[in-house]
Amino acid sequence: MKKVGLVTVTYNSSKVIKDFLSSVLSQSYNNFSLYVVDNSSSDNTLEIISTYNDSRIIIISNKINVGVAAGNNIGINKALYDDCDCVLIINNDTCFERELIDKLLKILHNYDCSIVAPKMMYYSNKDVIWYAGGYLNKNMGYWCSIRGIDKKDKGKFDGIENVSFAPTCCVLIDKQVFKDIGLMDEKYFVYFDETDFWWRVEKDGRHKMIYFGSVKFYHKVGSLTKSRINVKNKLIYGNFYIKYTTRNQVYFLRKQKTLNSKLMIIYYYIRLNLKFLISGKYCRDITTFNLIQRSFIEGFSL
Repeated sequence: MKKVGLVTVTYNSSKVIKDFLSSVLSQSYNNFSLYVVDNSSSDNTLEIISTYNDSRIIIISNKINVGVAAGNNIGINKALYDDCDCVLIINNDTCFERELIDKLLKILHNYDCSIVAPKMMYYSNKDVIWYAGGYLNKNMGYWCSIRGIDKKDKGKFDGIENVSFAPTCCVLIDKQVFKDIGLMDEKYFVYFDETDFWWRVEKDGRHKMIYFGSVKFYHKVGSLTKSRINVKNKLIYGNFYIKYTTRNQVYFLRKQKTLNSKLMIIYYYIRLNLKFLISGKYCRDITTFNLIQRSFIEGFSL
């Protein structure tokens, strides 16, 4: 039996952590360790976790918030040090069926691949898709494209197929991938770290990622990072989300060092400002506009 290291990064996760731990500890596959990397939570997240008397739970407490990318790296390194054969990077604002790990491992074995990602649904609307496979578009500066998002699940995406992108909300990765590719780029702090990682996987060419849809997995989207905020009964992007997605997209394009990626930076700037004006997903005030401009410029200093 392969040993699996589950890696999750907590930060003020007290409202979601019980559901997550309940899903983890009820798994039918039990040869795993759960590495909880806490980014200096100020709530009672660690107190809640400490009430679970299970030797498979390993808590790593950071004195400061080092970000999601660095937090994942800390957990991945510990899992590899403990001789885990695979690492399951997983968000703790999720809940899932008891056969999740079992199914992921079977796909890994049966399809001779290195990476497996399941279909993911919204927790708040369990018949609506959040992720049903994804791809990196080379012509668009490796912009990620996600299938099925916000569509009602009618069984169209229940199959198994090759993909090139998956959110690290839930993805099983063979240890050899980290040996060949390296870890997450910690400059991202949060957002785009997985896009960067899959870009490097695709460039390397030695590892295959498989998506499969026959699984029950639910994500409480935005519950931890507050990527969306409710203003007058309308969900719009929060400042935290705007800052890190904007600067990180610029940094990711700069890393590619191609003519196409340089042109994409210009395209992204125009697209970003048009979205601010007409999409309705931003608070259209001078504070948000200035945040977008500052964050875009910051992407050149990373």
